[in-house]
Amino acid sequence: MSDTIEILADEFEALLSSSRELTQVATGMAFSEGTHWVADGEFLVWSDIPNNRIMRWSESEGASVFRQPCGNTNGHTTDLEGRILSCETSGRRVSRTEADGSVVTLADRYRGGRLTSPNDIVVKSDGSVWFTDPDYGALHPELGHGKGPEQDRNRLYRFVPETGELTSPCEEFDKPNGIAFSPDESVLYVGDTGRTHGEFRAHRVMAFDVSGSELSNPRVFAEIDPWVPDGMRVDVNGNLFVSAGDGIQCLNPSGDLIGKIHTPEVAANCSFGMSDRQTLFIAATSSVWSIELNTAGAQRPTG
Repeated sequence: MSDTIEILADEFEALLSSSRELTQVATGMAFSEGTHWVADGEFLVWSDIPNNRIMRWSESEGASVFRQPCGNTNGHTTDLEGRILSCETSGRRVSRTEADGSVVTLADRYRGGRLTSPNDIVVKSDGSVWFTDPDYGALHPELGHGKGPEQDRNRLYRFVPETGELTSPCEEFDKPNGIAFSPDESVLYVGDTGRTHGEFRAHRVMAFDVSGSELSNPRVFAEIDPWVPDGMRVDVNGNLFVSAGDGIQCLNPSGDLIGKIHTPEVAANCSFGMSDRQTLFIAATSSVWSIELNTAGAQRPTG
């Protein structure tokens, strides 16, 4: 068995394909983040944050620069029309790339102040945009802007494109980071990567019950220690694939750690892709890697 795979429970074995090797998709980045598969165009995008560029890869064309500069983007997703939505760390906004390539602002202010440094993002089947806004862009100038926050705390936000309404469904975070919905959107997962009041605390993935625009029943889904839970994705069976330093940690729907996919460098994000959604792309510092699995990424519910 490859050293890439660490099986901690039999159920993880069923998620693995016959090929258990990582394939290097692209390299030469300063810090890779924000992997997202754009299904309509059959290509992968990701962020190279310090180099202020969005990268693109397709099986037929390989890797290229998608846009530079880009506001030091971090997380990406697509909306219901297939347009790319991006969290801009130094741009301090959530932006949308239109079909003609132009870029427009979706959200950049809350209660009169600029957002701090939008980090990761997901779109619900009703079209609402959910994103996290920790202060990493203020704390790390090389990844953002280094300016003081205009918000009084780090938040999770929900944006409604039709009305422009921006709300905060939950503020009980230190540094909200990765974000994902369960396959049926009944649960929202949010990684919290901070340390409260400078004291040690295991970094954790929080889970919330979802009813429309409301969140309830906050609970610790899993503790990630000593690494932090960064970008995350869910498969069709509700397993959560969490980027967590040493690679990808796979948690079953009960929050049990069932296996790991180790990467050569620190992993920051992941995304299911290709036509069958059974390839997991992993952003790991200087490179992006892929591994074929025997499970598929969850599709956004419709109707």
